[in-house]
Amino acid sequence: MRVILAEDSVLLREGLARLLVEEGHEVAAAVGDAEALLAAVDADPPDVVVVDVRMPPGHTDEGLRAALDLRRRHPGIGVLVLSQYVEHRYATELLTGAPEGVGYLLKDRVAQVGEFLDALERVRDGGAAFDPEVVRQLLSRTSHADPLARLTEREREVLAHMAQGYANAGIAQRLFVSQSAVEKHINAIFDKLGLHDEPAGRSRRVMAVLRYLQA
Repeated sequence: MRVILAEDSVLLREGLARLLVEEGHEVAAAVGDAEALLAAVDADPPDVVVVDVRMPPGHTDEGLRAALDLRRRHPGIGVLVLSQYVEHRYATELLTGAPEGVGYLLKDRVAQVGEFLDALERVRDGGAAFDPEVVRQLLSRTSHADPLARLTEREREVLAHMAQGYANAGIAQRLFVSQSAVEKHINAIFDKLGLHDEPAGRSRRVMAVLRYLQA
């Protein structure tokens, strides 16, 4: 896959670029600020963009705003956001409107090479890839909300794994249950969240994840 990296830390940027090349991917550009990211994508759109939330010049949310801009200008490009911390508002903003093909990982997760590469591929393929800690904190913030409060503990566990981008078989393996049990839990989640029929092109699975992030 073709990737554009946007990370102001030279050490991390070069390390990610080398990792991706060694894994057989093409790094179309590796830049250090949001303005250079936008220019690089407009000039030669990649399959996926990996972008830090906080970038020059203000080191606040420049990377996140650039990612949101890219989602509007190039909706077919996957966006994987990296952050040092769990930024609840940023995760919700990124998913609002078109939640397919997005991911949010804490930078510590990049050290887990297999997990990082797996997340990158899921985002490239139009799925979601959220750090387990991000999902845990987002779920904990919505425990008071209705109808999310109606979910059982097991259903919340299944929803958390859905948010991380795992398919039914992967969820079953991680929760040590059968795939049919996972399917029943997912159907229950859809019912409790009122996701009976979605417009064409919108996945109930993605909308379930988006629902609790927006709560």
